Amino acid sequence: MDLVPALREPLKKVLGPATAKVMAEHLGLHTVGDLLHHYPRRYEERGQLTHLADLPMDEHVTVVAQVADARLHSFASSKAPRGKGQRLEVTITDGSGRLQLVFFGNGVHKPHKELLPGTRAMFAGKVSVFNRRLQLAHPAYELLQSSDGEGDAAESVESWAGTLIPLYPATAKLESWKIGKAIQTVLPSAQEAVDPLPGSLREGRGLVSLPEALLKIHRPHTKADVEDARARLKWDEAFVLQVALARRRHAETQLPAVPRRARPDGLLTAFDDRLPFTLTDGQQKVSREIFDDLATDHPMHRLLQGEVGSGKTLVALRAMLAVVDSGGQAVMLAPTEVLAQQHHRSVVEMMGELAEGGMLGGAEHATKVALLTGSMGAAARRHALLDLATGEAGIVIGTHALIEDKVQFHDLGLVVVDEQHRFGVEQRDALRGKGKQPPHLLVMTATPIPRTVAMTVFGDLETSVLDQLPAGRSPIASHVVPAADKPHFLSRAWERVREEVSGGHQAYVVCPRIGDEEDDPKKTSPKKAGSTKADPADTGPEKPDPGKKPAPGRPPADDAEKRPPLAVLDVAEQLAGGPLRGLGVEVLHGRMQPDDKDAVMRRFAAGETDVLVATTVIEVGVNVPNATAMVIMDADRFGVSQLHQLRGRVGRGSAPGLCLLVTEMPEASAARQRLNAVAATLDGFELSRIDLEQRREGDVLGQAQSGARTSLRVLAVIEDEEIIAEARQEAAVVVAADPELTGLPALRTALDALLDDEREQYLEKG
Repeated sequence: MDLVPALREPLKKVLGPATAKVMAEHLGLHTVGDLLHHYPRRYEERGQLTHLADLPMDEHVTVVAQVADARLHSFASSKAPRGKGQRLEVTITDGSGRLQLVFFGNGVHKPHKELLPGTRAMFAGKVSVFNRRLQLAHPAYELLQSSDGEGDAAESVESWAGTLIPLYPATAKLESWKIGKAIQTVLPSAQEAVDPLPGSLREGRGLVSLPEALLKIHRPHTKADVEDARARLKWDEAFVLQVALARRRHAETQLPAVPRRARPDGLLTAFDDRLPFTLTDGQQKVSREIFDDLATDHPMHRLLQGEVGSGKTLVALRAMLAVVDSGGQAVMLAPTEVLAQQHHRSVVEMMGELAEGGMLGGAEHATKVALLTGSMGAAARRHALLDLATGEAGIVIGTHALIEDKVQFHDLGLVVVDEQHRFGVEQRDALRGKGKQPPHLLVMTATPIPRTVAMTVFGDLETSVLDQLPAGRSPIASHVVPAADKPHFLSRAWERVREEVSGGHQAYVVCPRIGDEEDDPKKTSPKKAGSTKADPADTGPEKPDPGKKPAPGRPPADDAEKRPPLAVLDVAEQLAGGPLRGLGVEVLHGRMQPDDKDAVMRRFAAGETDVLVATTVIEVGVNVPNATAMVIMDADRFGVSQLHQLRGRVGRGSAPGLCLLVTEMPEASAARQRLNAVAATLDGFELSRIDLEQRREGDVLGQAQSGARTSLRVLAVIEDEEIIAEARQEAAVVVAADPELTGLPALRTALDALLDDEREQYLEKG
């Protein structure tokens, strides 16, 4: 059954080519159905004013407010030398604050006549600052009532049915009210919308029909109408997505895979016997779940979440050894060369003579552990490729280089993807395609994911959670260092670093930027950092603005947000010549040559370097138990999860860890509140909730995950936990009974409409 023609009608036929082009290019809306599913972001009540005090900078906003004052100024300019240039300044208010509107030149005449004191209107434009005041320059506007309440303005008010004004996600090219008028044009087509929810589900939960929900969300008369509509539309989004995921899980169970079981008294047993410690209960439980999956004749699809330092790598290695025991090969895909090299070193160290297969002195059950990265020399690369193709190397660790066509495996049985969010779906899929049959898949992340996000983003993966730290791990104390308010706190931070070093330990200093200024041709710097190729791990925050770099410990002359983020090369130089003079200070960042990076990490791991000044290249996987202190400069420039990851690099041994979050943001700012939250808890799952609540849903389910526009418009993965969990149960029942949905054609239609080809492929490859 196909979608009814009314909803598939191209917008250019209904609204005209110009409007349709803007909707397609800027909002991703192509059909009548797309437009009907473009829901209001919020609603304004007539007589209730918005908060001008909370307007975000540099964003396109829509506000409802009243004109307080309007003044026309004449001035001389190059275009109007005789003083005939005109500027109209209109001040609007909403009770919470005031905002200035500015119109120039020929654009002043219409607003000068219409925007009289007392007039209420909707205004849309980009918020900017002029003379330290917020303003909208040349905003578009729509009158809601004029001073006399007659004429066009009165008609405008009547055009908005009911007492609630829907405000839509808009663009500079298409204001909210124009989108609203376009939706009013196509709203009659909502009556023909096919209802995807099975009737029994809809009736059992007291949900309104889909046509009624669309009418109520776009043309509500009361707040209860909005609630009814949102309750129904949330169920649509949750249920359709969970059905897609349930179908993927069902399809995976139909694929063939080679069962992989560890041999009694084989490589895994030999490895366990040489471990100097006992596995935690959590590690044993998760290992059992993985081994049970590996023993089945369809591919394992498992997500392993683990708190920073919970021992995920050890669990993954035991799974890889079980596969080698069964005669297969296992590969671990790491996002950066630094991390691949680190994994290779730690795996070889943990395995000892078990990693010396085919070599003199190698143990009886030994295998080879190969490393493959893009920067390897030709001879080493050829040798590694040969070991992969012959099966000599049972375990392979590498970067994106593993995905190239020339890389062939003898018998690929398991793919382990570390920090999966760093890889595109196509990359994971290309590696899995190198098996003779679909290999088992273990996806690892040290970024804790709330249960509902896991059910929504990774709903086709079974989930294992490691939340127990190994014995001997020490707590990490975290503190915010307000460098601008209390400069002596920063001085004390450097004293603490010296104290840690004098106690025989080491420290990290993390900065958001490298500092070789290659991204700004106006600046020159004598310092070069090897290769200009950026490392994917250098996911430093925003690009710097031009400006003077303040030294560590010196508050900037202007706002901390206005200056460039602090840079590794500058900070290292200032520390080595200042507060950390006499200590061994080295730098590490993604533009260094791979050999140089590896040498720096080796010296730091061996205790030859006291302080490592680095970018986020150390964010995941770096394991130096002797490093006990971390100072994160400009900590407000990093996300919550990123700070938690970075902090996890210290406290990995028996000595307590210390993490100092340095910021120049004022105490009342949202950035400081975020840092206070990080300092207050070591619970990554709690922090991930905070992080998610501060970001848009699209960051979780949209481009960051699938490269496609998110299909979630009203469903909030944190707030709607109960709906998602219930929808997952309902979807599992429906798919188990009818995997192809042949008895539910409307649901199949909704699946095709809400999950377009691109997203369907994403789920298929996930």
